[in-house]
Amino acid sequence: MAKAPAPKKSIQKKDAYSVDGNKITRTKPVCPKCGPGVFMATHKDRVSCGNCGYTEFKQN
Repeated sequence: MAKAPAPKKSIQKKDAYSVDGNKITRTKPVCPKCGPGVFMATHKDRVSCGNCGYTEFKQN
């Protein structure tokens, strides 16, 4: 019997920003190739762009 795929987590835009009074800051890293507006996914050992595939590995 085949195992059912795990459901994907949906990322909401509100989780990518934080609001402090009148100031809005980005909480996720932005892709240096794609520019502002394209956030990078944060993994355990790297951050990667889903749009262009750019990856930065974290130093341990």
